[in-house]
Amino acid sequence: MPPNESQHGPGFLSQFSASEDTGEHFSPVPDGYQRGRTKFVVVVGTVMSGLGKGIFSSSLAKLLKDKGLTVSPVKLEGYLNIDSGTLNPYRHGEVFVLDDGLETDMDLGTYERILNQNLSRSNFMTAGQIYTEILERERRGGYLGRDVQMIPHVTGAVKSKLRQLAMTGPKGKQIDVVFVEVGGTAGDYENGFYIEALRELAFEEGDDSTCFVALTYIIEPAILGEQKSKAAQLGMKRLMEAGVQPHIIACRAKNAVTTKVAQKISMFSNVPMRRVFSMHDRESIYVIPDAMRAEGLDREILSILRLHDRVDTVAEDRARGVWSGFASRLAATRDHKVTLGISGKYAALRDAYASIDKAVEHCGIEFGAEVNIRWLDSGDVESLARASSALDGIDALIVPGGFGSRGVEGKIQCVELARTKRIPFLGICLGFQVAVIEFARNVLGWKDAHSTEFNPNSGHAVISELPDQKRLEGIVGGTMRLGAQDVAILPGTLASFLHSGASLVRERFRHRYEVDPAFVTALETGGLAFSGRHSQHPIMQVLELPLSAHPYFIGAQFHPELTSRPLAPQPLFMGLIAAAIAQREPSFAQTALGRRWVRSAAPTSAATSRA
Repeated sequence: MPPNESQHGPGFLSQFSASEDTGEHFSPVPDGYQRGRTKFVVVVGTVMSGLGKGIFSSSLAKLLKDKGLTVSPVKLEGYLNIDSGTLNPYRHGEVFVLDDGLETDMDLGTYERILNQNLSRSNFMTAGQIYTEILERERRGGYLGRDVQMIPHVTGAVKSKLRQLAMTGPKGKQIDVVFVEVGGTAGDYENGFYIEALRELAFEEGDDSTCFVALTYIIEPAILGEQKSKAAQLGMKRLMEAGVQPHIIACRAKNAVTTKVAQKISMFSNVPMRRVFSMHDRESIYVIPDAMRAEGLDREILSILRLHDRVDTVAEDRARGVWSGFASRLAATRDHKVTLGISGKYAALRDAYASIDKAVEHCGIEFGAEVNIRWLDSGDVESLARASSALDGIDALIVPGGFGSRGVEGKIQCVELARTKRIPFLGICLGFQVAVIEFARNVLGWKDAHSTEFNPNSGHAVISELPDQKRLEGIVGGTMRLGAQDVAILPGTLASFLHSGASLVRERFRHRYEVDPAFVTALETGGLAFSGRHSQHPIMQVLELPLSAHPYFIGAQFHPELTSRPLAPQPLFMGLIAAAIAQREPSFAQTALGRRWVRSAAPTSAATSRA
């Protein structure tokens, strides 16, 4: 435990600064940083990974944010990659792109959705980032001849980044609470330096500065018929051996943790029973904040960190009312039922499309609809007959993004069926590109139409890299268009209708290939409308078919799923689900929600007008 406050007098942190003396401490402190102003909640997993540390941490952070406190999360990853951009979705789930373009893991998406706030590269840290920064500094002579070591230099860099994050509050103020999620589990080699850095941070910041939460797992073997706590006890032991005494234990389990098991966990971890919480399975992650509040977890955090005096009870009541209204719709009867097909190359792993899954869920809650997702591996439907069989009975189709040639022809076949059979369709990133290819092949008659990504020798390369991108060849990810950019929306189009007439929207991109400007006029003349474009360059970013040709056919070069939030579902997804419901229930278009999201009249100006 951190020493008494009396040992942490004025100027205490100065002894840990990155000064040029020969002392053994290295703990950089940003200018203006006030020790004790920012509190830290550290969430560490034990027993096994994949317990939902991100869901737990973001739900707890939401409770404190609702109380009027400023919060900011950070995910600490142990892998040596600089970011998540080159990771295979089958190994690590989807790549989530932040507003500033950093490619991160899917947990950052959970934080953004639950907290309803945009994050930045300061909210994501990898071992690769830390080591790269240290080695580059060493080459510049930044350590004044010192031998660079894990302690104090690597741990010092971690603490420095956490304190820098703490300084990013609104109007230059320090953030009230930083939530630190440590990837992996206690005892892993790759995250050991993070845990040591956090132990040091708690010592340096002083009493009441840091709350350690151990997320553990209570096994319940079916053959035994009872919960067993031994694995959790051993996991807690590994954390305590690292010098960290947890303040709170959160027990993940299938069923509510029994009093007997909680007592054992309490005894072997030195944590009072009132701070051992059952975090058993729930019907939705969105009910977890209310469950935490009911068990008093937020009050315990406030007490440990002495934050009661910063609580805004009026803001809390208001936020609780809004969220409770949303949560109540989760349990409400679903009046509509639709089947949604998602044709992707990673369909075997649902986490590869986590944000799409959540965006669809948000829409289902908003419409009171039960949306049954049918996952289709595009590699298995590369003939029109097989695609037709796979799509039989679906009410809407999403073709998501992806990289590589596998499954591309299957995606093209699915788009053709959606277009010709008038199935509501949303293409995302590569889904946008294959929609252009399909239209060029089957409407314009350019049978060799393709993307230079898959066929560099195509006579009609309707999708290709633009000249300014090609100059960056040779850098992995160097030609990628990453992060948020403005999209200019043409008036009178479906895109304009969905965005309530907005002329400019901001969306996140992650792609390399574009519609070749040389083919845009021919595509538009043939009936394909490009209703969203770059505000300054001839870059197509949204496509659609007119209402006379299709009830709902739209594609986006960006990733709309990344900006969908529980209380603010993404418009392109809302339009898709609304169109799917209207296909089944024509009367839905006359309801208040239907009129808002189902375009049933011709646009007021030509959708094919040029910017």
